[in-house]
Amino acid sequence: MAIRVVITACICLILLCMRSSSVRFAKGQDVGSDGGGRRQLVPAMFVFGDSLIDNGNNNNLPSLAKANYFPYGIDFAGGPTGRFSNGYTIVDGIANLLGLPLTPAYSEAVGSQVFHGVNYASAAAGILDVTGGNFVGRIPFNQQIRNFESTLSQIGMELGATEAVANSIKQSIMFIGFGSNDYLNNYMMPNYNTKNEYNAEQFSDLLMQQYTRQLTRLYSLGARRFAVAGVGAIACVPSILAQSANSKCSVDVDNLIAPFNRKVKAMINNLNENLPGAKFIYLDVYRMFVDILANPTQYGFSVIDRGCCGIGRNRGQISCLPLQAPCARRDQYVFWDAFHPTEAVNILLAKNCFSGNTNVAFPMNIQQLANVEV
Repeated sequence: MAIRVVITACICLILLCMRSSSVRFAKGQDVGSDGGGRRQLVPAMFVFGDSLIDNGNNNNLPSLAKANYFPYGIDFAGGPTGRFSNGYTIVDGIANLLGLPLTPAYSEAVGSQVFHGVNYASAAAGILDVTGGNFVGRIPFNQQIRNFESTLSQIGMELGATEAVANSIKQSIMFIGFGSNDYLNNYMMPNYNTKNEYNAEQFSDLLMQQYTRQLTRLYSLGARRFAVAGVGAIACVPSILAQSANSKCSVDVDNLIAPFNRKVKAMINNLNENLPGAKFIYLDVYRMFVDILANPTQYGFSVIDRGCCGIGRNRGQISCLPLQAPCARRDQYVFWDAFHPTEAVNILLAKNCFSGNTNVAFPMNIQQLANVEV
């Protein structure tokens, strides 16, 4: 049981370990460390999610889900920051492509930093408030929305409650990535009774009801541009591979979350139809990631079955320990630890969310979302 708890501690690659095929896109390239002087496409980006995009909000919480120690951040200019990666996360890459500075963590953002956006994401967080309780401290989506409200109040106090502020929020992008922990650290956990109360379809319906209310709440606060990432299967992450006698992906785990992804896409269509002026897009990271796993050499990767950093089989039984030496050629690895992708994968995903076709970003990509009239 102790090992089971530890190997779930990094939670959420799920969003990214995904399935599907027949997708092709360009190999990722370094997109730099900041806006790099590019034209700013939107006023700001506000980020809501879990460990895939947490950049430090759990650092000062009484939480077991933290990444503010070496070797996390070994390739990041600021060193360990709380990012569950060796370097960039997917939202770091997207911020750069939008011409924005890297989005500061809510726990650290001060003064004018909030004008270009804030990151509210928290490792172990879910759509449901009870999700992730095994890790003690975490910030669920409902609380992240309340934190966003506090930011709006802060902006109002700094600049005044003007029409210009409201228009800036309207033109900004909301990036949302949730659901992984609701399965991995709720439905699938033996000390939760969830799976005895709901089957897979019923649980996905429960999540959709709550998710719809939460996204509608953001709309009521003035948000209009939304990029919503689907949940991916954890079927092929090192943690799952390590639990298989022959290190094979788990189809059963993939099938468990399939209803959620299907219904998120339907939810996006419904919200676009029913919320005047709103523009929601669905990012099929599930599809993108599986193509990387199916065709790794096309994207410059050579190691897909183990983490760059970790302990045990497939380096997936225990994630990165403090001061552990990671692999040397991190750009060759798809997985950084038991659950999360490397910076190289995050940058690749960011580029394709930003400019990919409707196979991966529906009904438009982030670049188009940034330019569409709202």
